[in-house]
Amino acid sequence: MTETSQQVPKHIAIIMDGNGRWAKSRHQPRFMGHRAGVKSVEKIVKHCVNSQIEVLSLFSFSSENWRRPSKEVSLLMELFAVALKQQTKRIHKNNARLRIIGDTSKFSTSLQKQIREAQSVTENNTGLTINIAANYGGRWDITQSVQQLAERVKQGTLNVDEITEAHIAAGLSTADIPEPDLFIRTGGEQRVSNFMLWQMAYTEFYFTDTLWPDFDEQVLDTAINSFAQRERRFGKTSEQLQDDKNA
Repeated sequence: MTETSQQVPKHIAIIMDGNGRWAKSRHQPRFMGHRAGVKSVEKIVKHCVNSQIEVLSLFSFSSENWRRPSKEVSLLMELFAVALKQQTKRIHKNNARLRIIGDTSKFSTSLQKQIREAQSVTENNTGLTINIAANYGGRWDITQSVQQLAERVKQGTLNVDEITEAHIAAGLSTADIPEPDLFIRTGGEQRVSNFMLWQMAYTEFYFTDTLWPDFDEQVLDTAINSFAQRERRFGKTSEQLQDDKNA
């Protein structure tokens, strides 16, 4: 990991891909891959706590994943509930804050209650913020923010010509945390799959062939080191960045 603190990502976002292929390669049902993936989450959360990362966002279940076979979806919901029950105490012990982002109204009443309780237990913690994106989609996130603005316009508390990017960002599910600095996708695919579309406008991307159940601290550090070598210009030139540093 680089010694330059500015080059350490504050916010890492990860699409945890490859659970099914990991299980298939071992002649196991897909669900076994998802269970193995939960163990990888434990390792990465612990490593982010120790590395003083501020925010970790994990894409757990997308709004498009409902299209999967009903048996797999049902098993995923059961696994989500079990993981919440088992991990909340560990997260709380590590002074981490758990948040579920996405349209949770689609989940069962019992799972919604579990989500509320898990978030309540950890809400005052000051360490790593863990965002679990569940029934989440980037387009959904932008749409619900725009709907809030439309309602304000309708009520007469906001004029159309006053709407700025900041207004839209303020209505997103991640409004109170920094945007991702580093996006990682495991499993060899190289696309964002409707994850944090607005938030990742200036995010650095890192793709790895490693399947999520095999993703460990060493692979994460490799991604962070790759990030540390990049020059983030945000529209400026390299010369301007150097002038800013010398100012």
